Amino acid sequence: MHIHKIDIKNFRLLQEVSLSLEDRTTLIVGRNNSGKTSLTELFRRLSSDRSPTFHLEDFSLSVYERFWQAFLLKREGQDEDEIRKVLPIIEVKLTISYKNAPNLGRLSEFVIDLDPECAEARIVIRYQLKDGEVDALFEDIGFDQDASESRQKTIFFRIMKDRVPKHYKLSVLAVDPNDSTNVKSMELSRFQNLMQSGFINAQRGLDDVTGRDKGVLSKVLETLCDAAMSDTATPQDRDIAKSLENAVQTIQTSIDEDFNRQLQALLPALSLFGYPGLGDPGLLTETSLDVKRLLTDHTKVHCTGVSGINLPEAYNGLGARNLIFILFKLFEFFKSFMAEQTSPAIHLVFIEEPEVHLHPQMQEVFISQLSSIADAFSEKFNEGNPWPVQFIVTTHSSHVANRAPFTSIRYFLSIPDECVDNVCSTQIKDLRAGLGGPSQTEDREFLHKYMTLTRCDLLFADKAILIEGITERLLLPKMIEKVGETQLDDKSKLSSQYVSVVEVGGAYAHLFWGLLDFLELRTLVITDLDTVNRNNENRKCKVSEGTHTSNGCIKEWFGGSDVSPSDLIQKSDEDKIRGIRRLAYQVPESDKAPCGRSVEDTFVLANPALFGLSDNSDRENEAWKIAGGFKKSDFALKYAIEDTEWTVPRYIAEGLSWLAEGTRCPVNMPLPSVPDSIVETEILPQQEEGNG
Repeated sequence: MHIHKIDIKNFRLLQEVSLSLEDRTTLIVGRNNSGKTSLTELFRRLSSDRSPTFHLEDFSLSVYERFWQAFLLKREGQDEDEIRKVLPIIEVKLTISYKNAPNLGRLSEFVIDLDPECAEARIVIRYQLKDGEVDALFEDIGFDQDASESRQKTIFFRIMKDRVPKHYKLSVLAVDPNDSTNVKSMELSRFQNLMQSGFINAQRGLDDVTGRDKGVLSKVLETLCDAAMSDTATPQDRDIAKSLENAVQTIQTSIDEDFNRQLQALLPALSLFGYPGLGDPGLLTETSLDVKRLLTDHTKVHCTGVSGINLPEAYNGLGARNLIFILFKLFEFFKSFMAEQTSPAIHLVFIEEPEVHLHPQMQEVFISQLSSIADAFSEKFNEGNPWPVQFIVTTHSSHVANRAPFTSIRYFLSIPDECVDNVCSTQIKDLRAGLGGPSQTEDREFLHKYMTLTRCDLLFADKAILIEGITERLLLPKMIEKVGETQLDDKSKLSSQYVSVVEVGGAYAHLFWGLLDFLELRTLVITDLDTVNRNNENRKCKVSEGTHTSNGCIKEWFGGSDVSPSDLIQKSDEDKIRGIRRLAYQVPESDKAPCGRSVEDTFVLANPALFGLSDNSDRENEAWKIAGGFKKSDFALKYAIEDTEWTVPRYIAEGLSWLAEGTRCPVNMPLPSVPDSIVETEILPQQEEGNG
């Protein structure tokens, strides 16, 4: 039994998304501000012991206009049903698969269909306006015909910030998967009993050494002890808890008989003041201990030292503490789940950025062993009974992402809203579905192996550059810097954007196109003409002598092997652009100038004075000879580090300028504040004390 799919509407960046979950581990990747934290926060709210609370700021920014439109409909006298259709709601839809489940347990009351072949249950959670409260939501909000709309809206949303939590409520429905009109209202507590959640936050407090040692690991031990003392704990755990209590009781007896008698002597001689009198009670000292207080205030996890001196928890390395903390928390979640008198049907555990402080190899081991950890807990501590946990892991680490199977990755992409300026929303791309077709199986396996071996970070980049080899890799940073110097807008410079540079060679670049298009990464492919002469056993040659190209990327781009170097040189910019991909290969630096075959001889042709070239008639041959004497790495290092006064070859400069174009999605901004100068008391409603 597991959550198969989650559909979310109108919560922060998650305006309308559908997220499928793996049976055990789902890995969520993406750039910053792409909605990963929004997902975790939503389930943190829903699993809260208290009734979940939402605010206006929790609605997707793109739906704010609907509050305003509903207000205008109310002013026009429209009935409540029409107004409610416009008002936005936050909605979460869970599709739970129970195929082959031995029993339904707490899920049974959410299964309302009558189809014996159906093995899915659907739960819909909505945060929406309470029945009959349209009037209360918009009560006493004035409308100034002379004020601008933007001014009116600013004040209107200030009021809505206070009104929404008052007049909206959360409702839970069981919905027939085969008939959306067949619904059953459920109590929120029923849902919270059905699904248990655990959260390991990105900010774990492990590196806070500014004050008193917090004992982060010790806090986890306290929670484990609480679970062991519960009525539903296993007999082994209850025996351990009982032994702890007996040990404390032994200490308590010693305190009562000796420690408190000595402590009594420290009390002031109250008899000097006539106390206690005839009717006054005497004073005694009593020191009581309990296991929970000992764990909370006086138990610390230490690291083994020498000569009886153990080191405080904080003396361990941050990476080791992070790993230990995660394992402790997972064990805590496992114990808490098993301690439930009736186990929940679903257990979601969110792990944010497990890579914090871990070295790359440990990051890879962690994600690859996560499922094994859950199995080990079940085998050793639960008599082999499975722990039905689903892990949702968010990461910014290419080491974690590349070690996980492609099919488990969900890519969160932030895209601009088409209707609202400066607002973005999340789009979720499922690599299981997007790169899962039979025709893409071989490409997918190649890409996964390649990204694992090279630590490729395409999944976290804003844009990408595919290059051939070490020469381009070493020279590219300086080339990006030089091209950026010609651009006036700092925001459009590649140096201020996260660009992933991937070395793929000329034969494999086209294998990345499907992935790059799927990820919607604006990509520049820099490759070489690689001219050959078919009449001379396809040997490499100067461009002027070439009949064809041996470059697999170029041939794939233009759909065949018969394209000639002269045809390639004549191709327009439009021919080299396909959607958000652009191909860049050698072209003459100017009209009637010679063209280079590789990056090295093209670099020479682009900088004739630097290499002492003669007139144009001899330059191709001279550049060919000079480049032939280069050792690629030495050449690249020399002009990347030592001699940096040179001109970027035309084909690369044009490609980098194209790549720099296009805007990235802006970060969502909070609600605007209302300047005091435009707050007019006649259009503000009266507010109760404590709500303003």
